[in-house]
Amino acid sequence: MSSVPDHKTGSNDRAGEMKRTQSGDFNAPSGMEPRSQFGALCWRMRRGRVEVLLITSRDTGRWVIPKGWPMAGKSAHEAAVQEAWEEAGVRGLGSETALGLYSYDKQRKVKEALPCVVSVYPLRVEALAARFPERKERRRRWFAAAEAARLVAEPELRAMLADLAEDPSRLMAGGGVASA
Repeated sequence: MSSVPDHKTGSNDRAGEMKRTQSGDFNAPSGMEPRSQFGALCWRMRRGRVEVLLITSRDTGRWVIPKGWPMAGKSAHEAAVQEAWEEAGVRGLGSETALGLYSYDKQRKVKEALPCVVSVYPLRVEALAARFPERKERRRRWFAAAEAARLVAEPELRAMLADLAEDPSRLMAGGGVASA
């Protein structure tokens, strides 16, 4: 899968982006330690192809997947399911197995950017609520996986989505956890 930087060379397309070392660890720019986040790749099958639900970020309005920080008392995939509810109003069946990782620099208003690594968990959407916590702060929209890949800014997430457009069977692997 091409959704992470080359682990042998650490090469990557964006300057300042985290790079994998030979041991598979991430090195953050400027010596900052990367922070973990958990994301939900919300998906459905429509007319024989994968569609992905993207949401807009609150700060810049760019297209992203729901994601957030670790939560006390919740596993990584449970936190991803919770973020999908809060940010996109998604109810569905989430996988306990991560689909992949991507890195990005979280922009902050006052401080320098914070390097983050996001573990991405597939979440098959069963319902979308009209009322959810961040409904007034974001837009949400379904895209074919290939189009979603073109819309996201992060190269590793882009590659992950492009891979799913070609091989949606990867979404079916792993156990499921229903959202509350």
